Amino acid sequence: MTVVLHAEAPQKPETKTWQQWRGPTRDGQFVGAAWPDKLSAEHLKQTWRVELAPSYSGPLVSETTVFVTETRSKKDEIVRALDRATGKELWQTEWAGAISVPFFAKSNGDWIRATPAFDGTSLFVPGIRDVLVSLDGKTGKENWRIDFCKEYGLKAPDFGLVCSPIIDGDALYIQAANSVIKVERTTGKILWRALESREDIMESGAFSSPVIAMLAGERQLVVQSRDKLAGVDLATGEVKWSQKVPSFRGMNILTPVVVGDAVFTSSYQNRTWLYGVAKKDNGFAVEQTWTNTASGYMSTPVVIDNHAYLHLGNQRYTCIELATGKRTWTSPNPFGKYASLVANGDKILALDQRGILYLLKANPQKFEQLDEREISTDETWAHLAVAGDQLFVRELKAMAVYQWVKPAAK
Repeated sequence: MTVVLHAEAPQKPETKTWQQWRGPTRDGQFVGAAWPDKLSAEHLKQTWRVELAPSYSGPLVSETTVFVTETRSKKDEIVRALDRATGKELWQTEWAGAISVPFFAKSNGDWIRATPAFDGTSLFVPGIRDVLVSLDGKTGKENWRIDFCKEYGLKAPDFGLVCSPIIDGDALYIQAANSVIKVERTTGKILWRALESREDIMESGAFSSPVIAMLAGERQLVVQSRDKLAGVDLATGEVKWSQKVPSFRGMNILTPVVVGDAVFTSSYQNRTWLYGVAKKDNGFAVEQTWTNTASGYMSTPVVIDNHAYLHLGNQRYTCIELATGKRTWTSPNPFGKYASLVANGDKILALDQRGILYLLKANPQKFEQLDEREISTDETWAHLAVAGDQLFVRELKAMAVYQWVKPAAK
């Protein structure tokens, strides 16, 4: 199978908002002015900070508003809209919703996990008890709600609803109810359900979030479940192709990364793979292009100049040449357990869960750290958001906003 890795990418507009998981194109890529080489307070200043209850959801950023979620007193889920310029609260909405995760995952908390999505009018919020709620972005008023457990007679997922929905046209797609589901955006009507898995702690409740991509000439939903990758027809839910992905306890977590006609993934305590997808007869064929011993965990890599920059389960970073699978370097020292990555040209912002922000150079020849700064004394598991000249950091118990500034001449 011949795999095309250098597909023509359309010109991306400047990143002024951050309205879904991993940004406008769902790949952790920022388009805009080059970042400085420093993260000090004279280059990056905090403009406001608001204390909140705990959450792992990444913040969403519209032109005027920052949307955040939280779990209060281990029983209620809250959604807040904050003024982007000042942090002033515009509205809040809440509902009863909480779970108690298994004892071996208690250190990761019982609070809301998934990142919502915003279409410019409505906000789509996945609650931890396998619910999806549509809210009016201006008022917080509820438009509709789906309780997937009631809909399909299921118990709440052991680790909560983790998937961040993706919007496409008049629909949105979400991995919920031990499956992937298409929902009509304006009404909440379920249009189809596919890739159903059995109700089992090691199989049910996806940890990943889907992307939409062109593979082998066909636009499709690319999904990673607890045990496989799959391409799903957007209109019908037909599974076009699937590929088993070995994992430890079903911990396939990162978002699949599509590069040309291939899909990159990396599994906890296992390996990294690139799978090529091609048309064959009247369907599709999947073939392993390469594999290597790099073992990812929760962090999804960014791709720059045909190299993937990946944070590993052993807490180091590695650079992988996508054409061959060769690891060109691995950082000598470990970092945090998790990192959210945002790329801008040849620079990468990496926020780890310890509250430390790193500025890395995307150099395929060697690991290169330009700067680092502790920006939170609390944990920072939520994905970093970057829009315009602002950085949005969801601390475990606060929302903080930073702005790039030009240092005064000396």
